[in-house]
Amino acid sequence: MKKTTKILLLEDEQRAGEKLIRILSEINSDTEITWKRSVIEGTAILRESNNFDLIFSDIELLDGNAFGIYETITPNCPIIFCTAYNKFYLQAFETNGIAYLLKPYTKEEVKKAWEKYQLLFQSDQEKTAGFPTELLSELKNQLLESTQSYKSRFTVKKANGVFLLKTSEVAYFQAQGDFVLAIDKLGKKHILNESLQKVAEAVNPKQFLQINRSEILNIEAVASYENYTKNRLAIHLVNSVEILYTSNSRTPAFRVWVEG
Repeated sequence: MKKTTKILLLEDEQRAGEKLIRILSEINSDTEITWKRSVIEGTAILRESNNFDLIFSDIELLDGNAFGIYETITPNCPIIFCTAYNKFYLQAFETNGIAYLLKPYTKEEVKKAWEKYQLLFQSDQEKTAGFPTELLSELKNQLLESTQSYKSRFTVKKANGVFLLKTSEVAYFQAQGDFVLAIDKLGKKHILNESLQKVAEAVNPKQFLQINRSEILNIEAVASYENYTKNRLAIHLVNSVEILYTSNSRTPAFRVWVEG
């Protein structure tokens, strides 16, 4: 016999609550929905019965912020947030959040969030007690990675003013004493007022990799590579006669990165 999914709905807006209940009934009729509208009511119901399968939660409720509930009580289930505010995105995933729907959301968006919940948490067997914290940690890491902001441009001082150099146009960065050169895809060199460490922290690690002590390479600039000496590699660049070399310690990371 199919198990009924017990849902706690935390929503203070009448129309929004009715809309979500209607959508959920159309997506899956085997649900039992408990609707509460405030932090006080949400806290009370979770203290009384913390055995819901899923929570749909607005963030700004009648008497305050819903995170006040989750700071007091840790739900034993995942949460799908439904809100008009995008500023709580990361905070939502520091709780048991698995999806974040911005109002006005569509039936299709709710359906995708529901399918994500089913994929991650539903099975033919009964759920084990408690929330799978390992899975939550992985989801949070993925979210942080996907929303991490990386530098899209660098400022370059020239004699006639300040020039903006797009990060995507840099073939590689090279440390030169107290400054760093950014060599673009046309082979032009630009002096940056940055340390190599600061550059490494500012660029996307999926696109750029520090291949030795003094150089950070753009994956788009790699034409080919070959064994050089011992555990080092010689890297040939696109549209350039320049050859860069990995250090012994960075070669394994380069192999993983370039095949990634």
